[in-house]
Amino acid sequence: MPDSQPLLLLTRPRAASERFLGALRDGGVSGFTPVLSPLIEVETTGPLPEMTGVTGLIFTSANGVRAYAGLGGEPLSLCYAVGEATARAARDICMDPKVAQGDAAALRALVLEEAPGGRLLHLRGTHARGDLAARLTAAGQPCAEAVIYDQPTRRLSSGAVSALRGQLPVVVPLFSPRSAAVFAAAARDVNATAPLFAAYMSAEVEAALSGLYVLDSEIVLRPDAGLMRKSVEKLLESARSLVERGGSVKSYESDVRSGKGPQATD
Repeated sequence: MPDSQPLLLLTRPRAASERFLGALRDGGVSGFTPVLSPLIEVETTGPLPEMTGVTGLIFTSANGVRAYAGLGGEPLSLCYAVGEATARAARDICMDPKVAQGDAAALRALVLEEAPGGRLLHLRGTHARGDLAARLTAAGQPCAEAVIYDQPTRRLSSGAVSALRGQLPVVVPLFSPRSAAVFAAAARDVNATAPLFAAYMSAEVEAALSGLYVLDSEIVLRPDAGLMRKSVEKLLESARSLVERGGSVKSYESDVRSGKGPQATD
């Protein structure tokens, strides 16, 4: 690995990590070494439930859309997506989704506001939060759910272990509380010493890091992949600043506290 630039550690499933990395590079972001180490993978399990009587679908991840299509699911005219990334996956299989603002609460509010009636179906993974189907049903909108994919955890790759045990700063974007908790446990297990810079999809994601020391961080204003890329770009700039000052963590912390660091704002 080049010894003059920070590392970008991507821990999402490989396909998602590669898309995120490609989007960064397409946006002109450079001056970092990528390290891909998926800590959570996606495995389609199925089966699809009985679809008779289902009038609309709800997806809270692009993984759910892909699993549904992979299991032979047909497009329905009514479809809800939690955010734009999930919506793009739905459009790829010829659905025209109604799009919420990126989290389960916004999605629930959208469905209840539209009150479509009929019987909705939430297609999700083994690990999910929010009891979306139950809450919709309790609020008067019938909704069932089906688990059609699993999200097993994986160990850190040898490259990721080397990065976390090294001296170069490591920037890690974290998209869910579960992925943050898995990363925190893995970093502690390998006795990570590298200065960490973290981008969080939400305050809940930050809280799930369970006390792991992070030198600098960003929480996006709303769950959005584009905002996460901007946060990662900003943190990479901060990490390069640390490299330029010879890896002096104390000096970096002092400058940030005094308003001289790269994270200071007017």
